[in-house]
Amino acid sequence: MKVRERVNAMRAIPYNQFQRNLSTYMKRVNHDSDPLLVTTKQPENAIVVIGKRDYDAMQETMYLLSSEKTRAEIKRGAAQFNDHSGG
Repeated sequence: MKVRERVNAMRAIPYNQFQRNLSTYMKRVNHDSDPLLVTTKQPENAIVVIGKRDYDAMQETMYLLSSEKTRAEIKRGAAQFNDHSGG
């Protein structure tokens, strides 16, 4: 699934419902690893809630991909894997 499709498929709930059931939503976000869109009357104030584990993984991925050298090494490794696996 592409990132844009995942964002469009993200579950959305209004802020007041999120506030009333904060503990439940925190557990669900962490258990399912699915982000949650919390909406408000002002769309520019909406937030996306993700679990810390997913946030840490996203930060690590961005860090690794920020280096041109690391990106090149990943591409080389993927090419070698595909060559050996017949992919």
